[in-house]
Amino acid sequence: MKKLVILLVFISMSLQAYASYILIPMDTDGQDNHLKAYGVTYWTLEKQLKVKWLLNYKGGSFLLPDLEEIQRECQIRGVSYEVLSNSKANEILEMIASPSQNMEAVVLEKAPKIAVYSPKGLQPWDDAVTMVLTYAEIPYETIYDEEVLNDALLLYDWLHLHHEDFTGQYGKFYRAYRSASWYIQDKKEAEALAAELGYAKVSEEKLAVAKKIRDYVIGGGFMFAMCSATDSFDIALSAEGIDICEPMFDGDGSDAGYQNKIDFSRTFAFKDFLLETSPNVYEFSSIDMTRKRRIPMTTDYFTLMDFSAKWDPIPSMLCQNHTALVKGFMGQTTSFTRDEIKSNVLVMGENKTNGEAKYIHGIKGKGFFTFYGGHDPEDYTHKVGDPKTELDLHPTSPGYRLILNNVLFPAAKKKKQKT
Repeated sequence: MKKLVILLVFISMSLQAYASYILIPMDTDGQDNHLKAYGVTYWTLEKQLKVKWLLNYKGGSFLLPDLEEIQRECQIRGVSYEVLSNSKANEILEMIASPSQNMEAVVLEKAPKIAVYSPKGLQPWDDAVTMVLTYAEIPYETIYDEEVLNDALLLYDWLHLHHEDFTGQYGKFYRAYRSASWYIQDKKEAEALAAELGYAKVSEEKLAVAKKIRDYVIGGGFMFAMCSATDSFDIALSAEGIDICEPMFDGDGSDAGYQNKIDFSRTFAFKDFLLETSPNVYEFSSIDMTRKRRIPMTTDYFTLMDFSAKWDPIPSMLCQNHTALVKGFMGQTTSFTRDEIKSNVLVMGENKTNGEAKYIHGIKGKGFFTFYGGHDPEDYTHKVGDPKTELDLHPTSPGYRLILNNVLFPAAKKKKQKT
């Protein structure tokens, strides 16, 4: 009997030594395709398998169960990986758990269902998020105003706002593009959609959509927005019941003294901003730093903040990268004026030289939101009509990694934020 027990213990120890895991490293030297690595991780979650996100370990690596099909998927997608024995994986996890290490292992449990709020008919390369989701092979569904107003958001865990104008001013493109066929057609289609949905003005319809999105977040959803969707969303909420649109946008004049009627208590992230009143200026408000910047492209970088992975896992997840210094990039809304960000909103990326925030995060009700300034992390001055970015040329883009951090965040088993 004693010999049998010893034999069973030996077999158990042997199995433990040889059982293995797949480590997908996410540092500079260990990974050839950071972006597709997120896609493999998402694919694994879709198989109802759990993944550990190793915060601050080799650039935010992923620890997956060692299955032949996962190894094959990594090989097909060109994702670098290592096979670890169970003992080696436990050694890494024990090191990560040490109080002396600014690291944490966060369990990812379920693939989030993703919606992209975007007008019908736009190509994926019109928006950085749809581009990187497509490149990483992460599935998403496209929804727009009709679906939002009919409460379709309840079906999704994660929502991205395409670079939309929620104020009803058609992106403030009036001066440069009012005679362009695409501008005329877009305006015509927006007015027809608003009328079809029962609204007299596009601005009224967009406000109704913004309020539905607000309620989605308050109820526990995660919202991610880039470029003009960030500030125009807050401006629309703050201007509820106030006409801030000039006649060329909605057919009648704006309310007198509308700046003094703005209610900053309704916004998610911004406060004390001044609206741009001229329809001929390609700008919504003082929130955006584009016209205030004096930074040459060669030195335009922003720095990611360093958070405690054990005490603040949420911002730590959202900032995982293989570098703390990320190339800047422009957009209609390039970055955010620091003084106009609410005190309860976390700045996760900033350009200290210019005193601007690039990447911010906050909590609203039971949900979360992240605002990321700029249009395309690998197209510095993205302009109307520019060719699409080929992500095959940028598979290790740190700017695009920030987007995919946000995509995976809802999969995490939540821990209460301490700060």
